[in-house]
Amino acid sequence: MLREEVVKALKILQEGGIILYPTDTIWGIGCDATNTDAVKKIYKLKQRDEAKSMIILLDTENKLESYISEVPSIAYDLIEYAENPLTLVMPGAKNVSPALINADGSIGVRVVKHDFCQQLIQRLRKPLVSTSANISGKPSPLYFGQVDQDIIDGVDYVVDLEQHDKEIKQPSTIMRLQPDGRFEFIRR
Repeated sequence: MLREEVVKALKILQEGGIILYPTDTIWGIGCDATNTDAVKKIYKLKQRDEAKSMIILLDTENKLESYISEVPSIAYDLIEYAENPLTLVMPGAKNVSPALINADGSIGVRVVKHDFCQQLIQRLRKPLVSTSANISGKPSPLYFGQVDQDIIDGVDYVVDLEQHDKEIKQPSTIMRLQPDGRFEFIRR
């Protein structure tokens, strides 16, 4: 089942489509993080201001340097020891769609610990966009049953995993991390 869903989602992503999928936090809308047209589809679906960037997911911290110019060494410790999912906002974004990069040149990155996401990212060989599965301004769904029908209808594929799971998951902790190791919490 997992492998089949990875294959189906991968095909959609490779064709420039957007998917609705489970993560280690809440359900997300995603696409190939290097495909600007696909990224813009997500902004349009969410009715989201393009100045509000979205994060990318990686399957392993070893890939951080492919997408961040100067990764602070503390980033690896933070990822390794974080008890809950952690998104790090770091400057020097590279090799992703310009539509994902904040005005200050930063991007949010989370190394995901979720089988489906890890396998999909490994097969895609690129980062996966992740943004909450809601219309901007509406509450983020805590499980699949709360996802708005407009979102379900607006994506190219809905991953058929964990849809009946009622476990309430929380969004990730978000930290802004500077190259010199200074950090601040954006969301705890």
